[in-house]
Amino acid sequence: MGVWGKVTESIDEFIYYLAVERGLAENTLVSYRQDLTDYLAFCRECGLNSLEQADKNAILSYLYKMQFEGRSPSTISRRLAAMRSYYKYLVIENILQKDPTADLEFPKLVQKLPRVLTVEEMDHLLGQPLISEPAGIRDKAMLELLYATGIRVSELVSLNLEHVNLENGIIRCFGKGAKERIVPLGDVAVRYLGEYLARGRSKLKKTSNTSALFVNHLGRRLTRQGFWKIIKRYAVKGKIDKEITPHTFRHSFATHLLENGADLRSVQEMLGHADISTTQIYTHLTRQRLKEVYTRSHPRA
Repeated sequence: MGVWGKVTESIDEFIYYLAVERGLAENTLVSYRQDLTDYLAFCRECGLNSLEQADKNAILSYLYKMQFEGRSPSTISRRLAAMRSYYKYLVIENILQKDPTADLEFPKLVQKLPRVLTVEEMDHLLGQPLISEPAGIRDKAMLELLYATGIRVSELVSLNLEHVNLENGIIRCFGKGAKERIVPLGDVAVRYLGEYLARGRSKLKKTSNTSALFVNHLGRRLTRQGFWKIIKRYAVKGKIDKEITPHTFRHSFATHLLENGADLRSVQEMLGHADISTTQIYTHLTRQRLKEVYTRSHPRA
C-alpha cells in the first residue's frame, strides 16, 4: 500500500471514529468523507508526497481554490471544519506530529443570506395541494408541518407515528448527531396532520405495516428526493418566481418568527442549532428586510 493509500485508510478510520465516539449523523459523515477525499485529490494534484508536506500554505491554497471556484461560504467552512477535525485526530493517534490547522487564520467568509419566501408567497404555496385526494392531503400536511416547525427535510421524512402528539400539539424529532428535541406545532399543522392520519395515510399505506408518518404511493417511507420533487411541482404550479428548496421552509420559518418578535434563543432551540451564531444569520436577514421596508416606505429614505 502506497503513502496515499495509507492516508485513505486513515480517513476510513477517522470516519468510523466520528460515528462511534462522537455519534455524528450519517449525512455529516458522508459530507466529511467527500470533503477529505477532495482535499486529498488536491494534495496529489499539487505533487505533494505525503500529508506531512501539506503545510499551512498548501491548506490555504486549497481554501482559496474553492473560493475562486465559487464554492459557497458554508461549503468552504464545512470543509475547513472537516480538515481541522481530521488533523486533530491524526495528532491524537500519533500519525502526525503537528497539526498545520492549529493556528491557521483564514479570512472571514461573507455569509450568503438564505432565500426566504414572504408570508404571502408562503400562503400561496401552502394552498397548492388538492386536499380532496390522499396524496394531496399528505402533501398539505407535510408542507404545513415543515413551515410550522422549521425542521430539516431529513427530520421530516424520518418521523414515525409515535413521534407525533396531536393532543399536545408537539412533535419529537432527531437532528444532527441524533440529538432529540421537542418542537411545538401550530393549530393549522395539527388540523391537517389529523386529516391526513384520518383519511390519507391508510389509503397510501395500503397493506404496508410501516411506522413511517409520511409514505409514498407505494406505501413506503417518503424519501428526501421524493419530497424535493413534490416541492418543485407545487412551486411550478403556484408560479412562484423564486428558487424553492425544502430548506426554504426552514429559512422562512426562522425569519418570520424573528420578524414577529420571537427571541433568538427560542428560535435556536426550535431549529436545533448547537451554536447560536448559526441562528444569528436570520437576524441579519430581518435587518435587511427592515431596511428594504424603510427605503420603500419613508418619504426621505
